[in-house]
Amino acid sequence: MSFLRYLASRWDSILGLTIAHAQVVLISLLIATAIGVTVGVLVYRRERVAEGVLAVTSTFLTIPSFALFGLLVPILGLGWYPTILALVMYALLPIVRNTVVGLRSVDPAIAESAQGMGMSRGERLWRIELPLAWPVILTGMRVSALIIVGIAAVAAYVNGPGLGSEIFSGISRIGSAVALNQVLSAVLGIVVLAVLFDGFFAVVGKLTTSRGLG
Repeated sequence: MSFLRYLASRWDSILGLTIAHAQVVLISLLIATAIGVTVGVLVYRRERVAEGVLAVTSTFLTIPSFALFGLLVPILGLGWYPTILALVMYALLPIVRNTVVGLRSVDPAIAESAQGMGMSRGERLWRIELPLAWPVILTGMRVSALIIVGIAAVAAYVNGPGLGSEIFSGISRIGSAVALNQVLSAVLGIVVLAVLFDGFFAVVGKLTTSRGLG
């Protein structure tokens, strides 16, 4: 069976898996962003604490995905929960690191000027520092999205949602007429999602970054 014919015959199923893959990546990225930006804001002024946090989040990325998913199964069972937790862990480092770097890159003179205008520390953070650091933070989110789009495929190991099930199914049927088509269709879906996420963040960056910062 040709690849194009296979895609046509399985289009609905592949589209459903692609949507589920995108959903779990988006949910995990939103959670990771909320956690990562909050942690970054809390530690960016404390050098040693920030180094410790970055060391921990760096360690997450060194854990093989199969091993991490396997460790989470006894705690969270199968399906969405271990998938989301694992993806959040993998997504944290770029977001935390870029939040810290972005906030530290704000010119102290700007913050001092805002303080001289009577702004509180919280007002300076929300109205001055975070907007100036936003392009760097957004880059961290963009990198995290691309990382976990690929890792999410491994979640099929724990019955997670997404295109990984097609890859595992195809690998288990190597030698059959449709095995290669199954793997290729899933890989193509993951590549398309990666391109779409990357394009989305590029557009968001242009729309939310002032020309003076671009």
